[in-house]
Amino acid sequence: MLRQGCRVYKNSKLQGSYQACCSIKELDVFHRAREIKVDPDKPLEGVRLAALQARKTLLVPTPRLRTGLFNKIVPPLDATKEILRICATSQGVKKYSVPVGLDGKARVDLVVVGSVAVSEKGWRIGKGEGYADMEYAMMVSMGAVQEDTPVITIVHDCQVVDIAEELLGDHDLTVDYILTPTRTIKTNCKRPKPQGIIWHKVSYEMLGKIPILKSLRYREKQSGKDVTLQDEHSDLANANTPAVLNEKAMAESARPQAATGSAQMGQHHVESDSLSPRLEGSGVVTTVYVGNIPPSVRVSELKCALREFHAAPLRLSWQRAQHRAFLDYKDKATAESAVSSLKGLSLGGNTLRVELAKNQRNKEQVEINSQK
Repeated sequence: MLRQGCRVYKNSKLQGSYQACCSIKELDVFHRAREIKVDPDKPLEGVRLAALQARKTLLVPTPRLRTGLFNKIVPPLDATKEILRICATSQGVKKYSVPVGLDGKARVDLVVVGSVAVSEKGWRIGKGEGYADMEYAMMVSMGAVQEDTPVITIVHDCQVVDIAEELLGDHDLTVDYILTPTRTIKTNCKRPKPQGIIWHKVSYEMLGKIPILKSLRYREKQSGKDVTLQDEHSDLANANTPAVLNEKAMAESARPQAATGSAQMGQHHVESDSLSPRLEGSGVVTTVYVGNIPPSVRVSELKCALREFHAAPLRLSWQRAQHRAFLDYKDKATAESAVSSLKGLSLGGNTLRVELAKNQRNKEQVEINSQK
C-alpha cells in the first residue's frame, strides 16, 4: 500500500496519498456508486472521507475480519465536516459504525483496496496475507458484488511496476483503476476476478482466524457446494501419517461429546446425554448463551450447526418462545472454545448472539435437572 514500496515519507505521513484519494471524485464510477467498500488502511482515509462527504454508504472491513465482515459508518445526522473527518479515521470507524454480517443485504457498487504493487494491466500484489482477496470473494459469495463491480487501488507512483501474470492465482483480485498522486490509470483488465471462496485453498488455520468464514462455509455446505478445505485434501492423501493421526486424535479429545437423549420440560426442549460419568466430583458446568434465534429455526438445525462447528454440548436447553438456547459444557475452556467457534454463525437470516451465560450452575444441579 502507500506505506510500502517507497522510503520517501517523513514523520509517518504518506506523501501524495491525499491527492490520490481526492482524484477518485473525478471518476464516474464514484459518482454513480451508492455503496462503497473501502479498506481500513490509513492511506485510504481520504477516500473514506470523500465517500462520507458525498453522502454515500460507506462499508469498512473489520480488521483481519476477526469480528465480522463489515462496519457500516453511520455519522450523526447533523455531522459537521470535522465529525466526518473523524468518521473516516480508524477511531471514527469504531465510534460511528454498526456491524454488517452475511445477512446484511449489502450491495457494493465500488470497491477500493490498497496494494503493495500494481501493474498498469491491473495485476495486483497485496501484503501477502490475502485479506483483500478474501473480502472480495466473500462479497461475491454473499451477493454483495457483481462481475462488473469496479475495483480501485490507490498507490504511490513508484508502486506501479511490471508484474508477471504467472505470479497471479485464480484467487487474486485484479483492479480496474489505479490512482496515484499524478495519474489516473484505467487498466481495462480482462482477467476474471474471484468467483467466490475457493475452499480448497482455505486452511483450518484461516478458518479459525475468521469466524464469519466458518459461517459462510456452513451456509455453502448446506446449499450443496463442495467446501473441502486445503487441509482436508491433505488429510485424505496422507490419512495414515503419524502427524495427521496425532492431529485428529487431539481434535477428537478436545471436541465436546454430542448430545443424544431428549426430554421435554414445559416450554423448554432439553437435549442431554448420561451426564454423570463425565461430571464426577464438584465444580461448575460452564453454560453458553445463544440468542437472536429466528422463530423459523428448528432445534435440529441448531444441533446440526453445533456438530458442524465442533461445538456439540453435553446438554442443550432449547427455549423457542424466548428465541434462545443454553448449551452446557464440561468446563470453561471447552465453553470458550465453543463460543469462539460459533462466533458469527448465521441461521435463518439472523446472526446469532453467542456468549458465556452470566449465571453458571453447579454440576450437581445439572445432574439433577437432567434426570427429571
